[in-house]
Amino acid sequence: MTIVLKSKIKNKFFLIFLISLFLNGCAGVSSSGIFGTGVSIAIDPRSLGTQIDDSLMQKNLSARILLVDKNYFLTVKSKVLDGRIFLTGKVDQPEEKLKLTKIAWETEGVRSVRNDVKIKEEFNFKQSAKDILITSQLRAAMVLNKNIKATNYQIDTFKKKVYIYGIAQTEDEKNLVISEAKEILDVEDVVASILLVENLRIQRN
Repeated sequence: MTIVLKSKIKNKFFLIFLISLFLNGCAGVSSSGIFGTGVSIAIDPRSLGTQIDDSLMQKNLSARILLVDKNYFLTVKSKVLDGRIFLTGKVDQPEEKLKLTKIAWETEGVRSVRNDVKIKEEFNFKQSAKDILITSQLRAAMVLNKNIKATNYQIDTFKKKVYIYGIAQTEDEKNLVISEAKEILDVEDVVASILLVENLRIQRN
């Protein structure tokens, strides 16, 4: 019985390893590291009206950020979900992060702002590689978990701290995502900004 159990555990980790390698090498599959591609929602649970509102807010916010500094196109990422704004990336000075927060809060229709933009530090290849590995392993674990819609989440890792953004169908799914993140080797903290479908704005025609 013990041998069979160990064999099953080994098989699970082997599958996670293979999928993490595959996902890490595929362009456009979710996000890796602090410069994530954003939340990719296969079956978007938001109402059509909310999607339109979020899209307008996204364009407005992106344009205003670029007016401040065109370099932010490469260094700062933003995402609007149900009127909530999430910011990630890196800037040179603390004042820049404060300015980005101000711009986000001044966006018409905003409900909340989560600013996880980091202040640049000397590049550490070893740390960066570890962060990318953590992101890949978590993404693979979520794909393997049939109770999680992995495409509904964005994952960013910075200094072994995992940031998860997205939309969960249920509270149980939200808890599963956080649990999977905490089980990844070397993860020191998990910051989850996960919205529940039931809490999204309901658009009335």
